[in-house]
Amino acid sequence: MKWENNRESDQIEDRRGDSGGMGGFGGGPRVGGRGIGLGTIVIALVAGWLFGINPLTILGALSGGDMGAPVAVEAPRSAPAQPADEMGRFVASVLGGTEDAWGAIFREGGAEYRKPRLVLFSGATPTACGTGQSAMGPFYCPADQKVYIDLAFYETLKRQLGAPGDFAQAYVIAHEVGHHVQNLMGITEQMERVRGRVSQREYNALSVRLELQADCFAGIWAHHNDKTGQVIEPGDVDEALNAASAIGDDALQRRSQGHVVPDSFTHGTSEQRQRWFHTGLSTGRVQACDTFKTERL
Repeated sequence: MKWENNRESDQIEDRRGDSGGMGGFGGGPRVGGRGIGLGTIVIALVAGWLFGINPLTILGALSGGDMGAPVAVEAPRSAPAQPADEMGRFVASVLGGTEDAWGAIFREGGAEYRKPRLVLFSGATPTACGTGQSAMGPFYCPADQKVYIDLAFYETLKRQLGAPGDFAQAYVIAHEVGHHVQNLMGITEQMERVRGRVSQREYNALSVRLELQADCFAGIWAHHNDKTGQVIEPGDVDEALNAASAIGDDALQRRSQGHVVPDSFTHGTSEQRQRWFHTGLSTGRVQACDTFKTERL
């Protein structure tokens, strides 16, 4: 992956040297985060333009018709600390690429893309969604609109899951940024609203659609950045597809417990994750990533 000369994002918080005070937030990260989302007419129009249909149709189906406006929450912003090491700069470069891709897409829809912050940490760190821990893997917190990653996860991805390569690492970041885009569209808020209205099995099925859409959005990042900066080198796409396969629910369950329980899936199978990433990569169109409408996941 050609990243060294690409623009580096300034939306990085490097907490790797922090001692890790955990006061102020309890519990673990949530998929949602109550009282979040933009809830503006502009964003609603953008969502409608991106999907080519009324966004209320998509989100109303998820929420059972409850379309109360989300409430915006301004998360506290820490002073940025730009990383100087190679891996930190790599992350900043990938994040910069997501900003360029989604900034262009939102501008085409007549809106401004709100950039997420990306937090590098070691071990554990406080978040607005609870205490973030390395064992959770990379995650996005909608309540503070930040992506969190302990770079030790990349060693796990390489050595334990068999998915090495810088493009595989970039895919992980692009997937989490995909959740941020879902948050801006109001999809994350609707997922949180529907949580208590359906069974765990039904909610798991919705979660799979959410995660596969984030995979597709990661593919859109790859499509846009290769088109504008020619960052993809031979073998890169295979690295991303391999990573998507390695973290499929079926692959992880076989590895951890020796058998598969489809009703407990929350992210999708290896085949589904690969296919939806490739859908975003090949089309570059958000409309093609409507996992909530399609019958075939």
